[in-house]
Amino acid sequence: MGKCIMVGIDLHEARMVVMIGEGREGCEPRTVENTPEARAALWRELKKRAGRGKGARVVVAYEASGLGFGMCEEAQASRIECHVLAPTRIARSARHRRRKTDVSDAKGLLEIVRGHVLGGNEWPEVWRPDPQTRDDRETVRARLDAAEKLTSVKAQVQSLLKRNGLRRPQGAGKGWTGAFEAWLRGLCAPPSPLAAGARQALASLLRQKDFFDAERARLDEAVGALALTPRYLEPVRALHEAQGVGVLAAMVFLTELGDLNRFPNRKAVGAYLGLVPTSAESGPVADRKGHITHQGPWRVRRVLCQCVWSRIRTDDAEKAVYDRLVAKNPKHKKIAVVALMRRLGVLLWHLGRDAQIRHACFSSSSAPHAA
Repeated sequence: MGKCIMVGIDLHEARMVVMIGEGREGCEPRTVENTPEARAALWRELKKRAGRGKGARVVVAYEASGLGFGMCEEAQASRIECHVLAPTRIARSARHRRRKTDVSDAKGLLEIVRGHVLGGNEWPEVWRPDPQTRDDRETVRARLDAAEKLTSVKAQVQSLLKRNGLRRPQGAGKGWTGAFEAWLRGLCAPPSPLAAGARQALASLLRQKDFFDAERARLDEAVGALALTPRYLEPVRALHEAQGVGVLAAMVFLTELGDLNRFPNRKAVGAYLGLVPTSAESGPVADRKGHITHQGPWRVRRVLCQCVWSRIRTDDAEKAVYDRLVAKNPKHKKIAVVALMRRLGVLLWHLGRDAQIRHACFSSSSAPHAA
């Protein structure tokens, strides 16, 4: 094996701790400002070192975070091999968790790179979505966020009513009906059982509710338009064939999972969605299953749960499967829901993957399976 320059980076918004090593031992720590100019200078220095090593290989790794994949793409544009690792799959000792520092994190990443490059160890690299998929996610996630904020505002209205000892009148129905909302708006002006401060708060909450209602409607149109583009048209149609799966649920599934052909089998899909149980086995102790791992995209789990309940209510076959699973464990009905979520996720994977293959919606990526 030729010479290799290995780099572990603990990345933060304002700065990053860089640990550079060559060979099996030793490391050189430094702190670099997280700016385009400072990063470009780091890439130039690493390439200069590689040149002195007669074309040595340069391997850089850092943990995935809310800062996205921009630094990885900058490094690759500078012809430097860069990888993004999943922090949830990096093993850390109890001592490290008690004495966590940026330097120790960067050194730990460097050792992971060493183990992979020099020893061939597997490492927890994440799948990096293409820029178009990442941009499409922004629209779909904005739609989900608007709905969450709308739900939060409605919950605040209910809390305000409880604090002031008010109950919905008869005839207002259940849920957020038109009659209920009309009654609420009537409480905002005297004469009203609410005091002045409570009236102001309720009026503010209703204005927020109107805003998020309109914003959700606008984003619904945006998601619908995105679903009609050539990239998503056929996959969305394929997923919509499944009972209880609408356009929004299909778009959440497709944008969060991206290229469905990267999953080798149904087990990989279930593991990625975080819908497989944890296991504990040691010595004579038999394999024991625990709660699901909750790894992967939580947004997909949320829409799968909503779709499953819709299928249970509207599909007799799905209701029969649910009842059979509940009968096995009546005290833990969530287990049945999770099992149906995993089954639905695998079904959508099959439908969407076949549609993507037929219409070449996603370009193949050299990046590995996501963590």
